[in-house]
Amino acid sequence: MKPEHVTFPCGKLNLEGVFFGTGSKGPLPAVVVCHPHPQYGGSMNNNVTHAIAGALATVTINAFLFNFRGVGASGGSYGGGIHEQQDVIAALDWLQKRPDVNPEKFGLAGYSFGAGVVFPVACSDERVKGFALVSPYFEDAQESLLSGCTKPKLIMGGSEDQVVSADIVLRYGRQAAEPKQVEIIKGPDHFWNGYEDRISETVAGFFGGLFTKNQGM
Repeated sequence: MKPEHVTFPCGKLNLEGVFFGTGSKGPLPAVVVCHPHPQYGGSMNNNVTHAIAGALATVTINAFLFNFRGVGASGGSYGGGIHEQQDVIAALDWLQKRPDVNPEKFGLAGYSFGAGVVFPVACSDERVKGFALVSPYFEDAQESLLSGCTKPKLIMGGSEDQVVSADIVLRYGRQAAEPKQVEIIKGPDHFWNGYEDRISETVAGFFGGLFTKNQGM
């Protein structure tokens, strides 16, 4: 299905996004996929976020990518990872109104900075049934949330990551409450160039299994 470019509200701001529908009869699950750090060139056009969106379609899950505030055509300015959490909530609000989306089957996925943004929302928002964190960058204060968040979660990183090392990802995995899936993929660095298929298949498999398992939700 052709990507649908949209604008949606977040308080007084307007944010831009792209909805990747599956083309299948709905309503279907949907996952919001969040991009890496905007101050280092991160946007919804990132290779990892696009690969995940494409892979989700293969397991009949809608994907929604958007630019955080201050990125591309999204209004506002960088919010230090805190105000961006409101952007994620606004994306869920927008999805909830779509007739082709099942509001009982929402997931969140974030890459690098995006993982640090979606994690608190995933743990606190009742609509989110599970989440995936790719090469997650956390502030120290966020680590304590891992042990208390009992939603299904995937935490993954690359063995050669020079920003968020495999050791750090494994530490997060040890701290995280069950249920959890922790994966270290051999070969990729923080940018996952050349490993997009591997990461996207893992993320899509996680959400595919989650929503199939909870199909009565």
